[in-house]
Amino acid sequence: MARLLSAGILLHRRRDGRSEVLLGHLGGPYWARKHERAWSIPKGVVEDGEEPIDGARREFSEELGVPVPEGTLVDLGTVRQSRKDVRIWALEADLDPDTVVPGTFALEWPPRSGRTLEVPELDRVAWFDLETAATVVVAAQAEHLQRLAALSD
Repeated sequence: MARLLSAGILLHRRRDGRSEVLLGHLGGPYWARKHERAWSIPKGVVEDGEEPIDGARREFSEELGVPVPEGTLVDLGTVRQSRKDVRIWALEADLDPDTVVPGTFALEWPPRSGRTLEVPELDRVAWFDLETAATVVVAAQAEHLQRLAALSD
């Protein structure tokens, strides 16, 4: 069985001489009180027949509720995350977190209860310097942060 492919876009900017990245806090009751390893690059599953870069653009817009900013996408490659591969493109751009209107999804909660909640895919977004981002992002995605840092060295 082929692994799922997720694709996303990692926004980055320079502030006071430091690189920052935009991450989203995973939504839903499971993640509500977690901070470390509970933030993610906006991404999602690439649909059958969809080009990964197109899936990355679609997922960015769906998860954040705003269009992808203009600019050049730089391929940061693919890493393995659990049972899927995650391919990320970096984009140097600014975005005001207050403009984000997160998409939602249906979640059975508590598990096996038969009750369904509508929860945000990301319940908030924030800018992090690369050092802090590496401690809060989902562990497998930290590799993409290292790759971004290597590009700006």
